[in-house]
Amino acid sequence: MTNETVNRNVWQRFVREGVLDTARLQKRIEESWYLCQKSGVNPYDGKGSDILTPDQLRMRLEKNDRLASIAAPIMEKMITSIRQANTIILLIDKDGYILAARGPDPALKQASKINFIEGSRWTEDVVGTNAVGTALRTGEAITVVGTEHYSVASQHFSCSAAPIHAPDGTLLGVLDITSPVEDSRHEHMLAAVCAASFAVEQQWAAMEKMDEQSLIMTASFYRQHPAPIAAVSASGLVVWMNDTMKEKCQMTVPFPLEDLPDRAWIQDVMRDVFDEPRSYQIGRLVQFSAAKKAPAAPGWINTFHYNGVIGTAEPFQHVLWQAERVAKTDAAVHIHGETGTGKEILARAIHENSSRQNGPFIAVNCGAIPPSLMESELFGYEGGSFTGASRNGRRGKIRDADGGTLFLDEIGDISEQMQISLLRVLQEQEVMPIGASKPIPVNIRIITATHRNLIDLVKKGQLREDLFYRIYVFPLSLPPLRHRLCDLERFIQDYQKRTHWKGTVPAPLLHVLKQHSFPGNFRELFNILDRIRILYGDDVPADLSPTDCMISFETEDEKQQWTSRQEIERKEFMRVLKEAKGHAPTAAKQLGMPRSTFYRKLKQYEMN
Repeated sequence: MTNETVNRNVWQRFVREGVLDTARLQKRIEESWYLCQKSGVNPYDGKGSDILTPDQLRMRLEKNDRLASIAAPIMEKMITSIRQANTIILLIDKDGYILAARGPDPALKQASKINFIEGSRWTEDVVGTNAVGTALRTGEAITVVGTEHYSVASQHFSCSAAPIHAPDGTLLGVLDITSPVEDSRHEHMLAAVCAASFAVEQQWAAMEKMDEQSLIMTASFYRQHPAPIAAVSASGLVVWMNDTMKEKCQMTVPFPLEDLPDRAWIQDVMRDVFDEPRSYQIGRLVQFSAAKKAPAAPGWINTFHYNGVIGTAEPFQHVLWQAERVAKTDAAVHIHGETGTGKEILARAIHENSSRQNGPFIAVNCGAIPPSLMESELFGYEGGSFTGASRNGRRGKIRDADGGTLFLDEIGDISEQMQISLLRVLQEQEVMPIGASKPIPVNIRIITATHRNLIDLVKKGQLREDLFYRIYVFPLSLPPLRHRLCDLERFIQDYQKRTHWKGTVPAPLLHVLKQHSFPGNFRELFNILDRIRILYGDDVPADLSPTDCMISFETEDEKQQWTSRQEIERKEFMRVLKEAKGHAPTAAKQLGMPRSTFYRKLKQYEMN
């Protein structure tokens, strides 16, 4: 009698009678079986059932970008060195979601039959005992072979998995090697996956050190800034402080941010810092102040005029609280945010809540004006000062804003010559129109905005450092829509009010929208609502599909690869029934499923 047969007998007795022969199993397998039984995992199923949508997977990959980029070449090297036709290598995040699956197409296809695919959650509570889930739970490397798996779906496979840890011990994810039981050399697989996991950990540690140095270099721009500023790494360590912060803090770096004696000093995350070549966040700059944070009972909201939805999202409320404070001053404000987050609306709110509210608010999109016209657009010109000039001349946007606020959107797009001219205006508070013989005094408040990183532009020589310090006095960072989805219903209600639309967004579509990343932010949301309103008016069908109103950037291959869990299961039922020539008991047996469950599923999927 083979060991596999013994394990099968042990498994069958456990799932039928609840009796476990502990002498026959590894201790970790024994623990896992009991946990699966207690959690109500179906031992006769075990296919992946928690599967991310393409958009959700994209967001999760962005969140784990560093881990995925380090692991990718190591996984490819493993595939080349193993040279087994039916073996696949997988990278799983700390929550159990498969981020990447690599291997020959036939092996990946075989794994897809049990939904062992990218985006599927492979934890013990979802699919039963398996190397991935057990390694995640215990933090230890493990091999699970055949019927050591709690659920039948995985019992044709042998899996070896090893956890990946950061230098501080934080669990980052898991690497896994999987192959069919009959083809497996599982005694070698565990050593291979442990070596690969160690290689990822070593590269992670080296990269973390490099990122720390890059973060400190970026932060050094603020060494003599009057406000207390610290650089905080992605792992939450304070790795640098400017001179003001050192005087007030009296602590030695590095130390955890939460170890600060007075957290009430934290005023704002000035900006997130990204590593451009690898495009992931390496840390953030935090500005401290003796001022208290926004009060828990936000009375200031009642007096601050904002032509939009304030909502309940704390990051946005905090930005508005800062805007309310700075509006009372004439300090230059810079607003950073992704396209479509409402930078101009916030700039207008600062103006309307300032002492300049009765003066003009002049908005200029620097990215939309050709460089050759920018000077005349901003500074104006005397009549007849150049070929094609109007006889009466032109005041220019800067003079138009006299006594009020000048809002320069996409400030990072202006030329170097324009930067010099603008700097002179800000320094002298006067403007020299083209063709004029003497400057004209102006009294303006400047607010700038961009989706680009101004500090990076300074480092690249694309933005003058002296201009940077003139416009970056009080930075505000607008959160993207995906960080404000707790207020999605409020945004929709605001849209309905503004457009006099009485239609209702169906609950299933609302659920999809709450999972969407909204790369286009509010513009994308309003485009979706516009489409629904135009197509259906006030009578929106309750079964409206997201594909009818949302733009997809997926390829046709991705659309075919990513279907719902129910559709995957339904197709599998159809395939097995076809093989069984419509004989339900045979099909149920082939799926390893009790007949009662099988018949219930047939009814659910309306299959005769």
